[in-house]
Amino acid sequence: MSESDNRRPRSVYEVGEEPDPRVTLANERTALAWLRTALALVAGGIALVVLSDTIASWKGIAWLAIVVCLAGGLAAALSVVRWARVERAVRTRAPIPAPHLLAYVAAVVVLVAVVVSVAVAVRR
Repeated sequence: MSESDNRRPRSVYEVGEEPDPRVTLANERTALAWLRTALALVAGGIALVVLSDTIASWKGIAWLAIVVCLAGGLAAALSVVRWARVERAVRTRAPIPAPHLLAYVAAVVVLVAVVVSVAVAVRR
């Protein structure tokens, strides 16, 4: 049994040819960066809950915190999906898929920035 027989997920590693390790490691670093972003979203959601009395008396801030935490969880899951799609593309020499996750995370950050800014402005 070779080393490649033990690698998971098989849907990634049994496709195409072994790429340059630098490319694989760069893809892994990118996935880890997305996971850090996902963790930051979850931490931001927790911070909204903790600071909700200070930020605004608006009860909708709790819903925003839930949305932000769920967005972080979704970003974590999608980062793994993106890693696998890019790895398969590299192994099969196909075009790299578009970074849809980037627009999703940016939209969540803009939403949080706008809602928190409005909540703080209304409170003053």
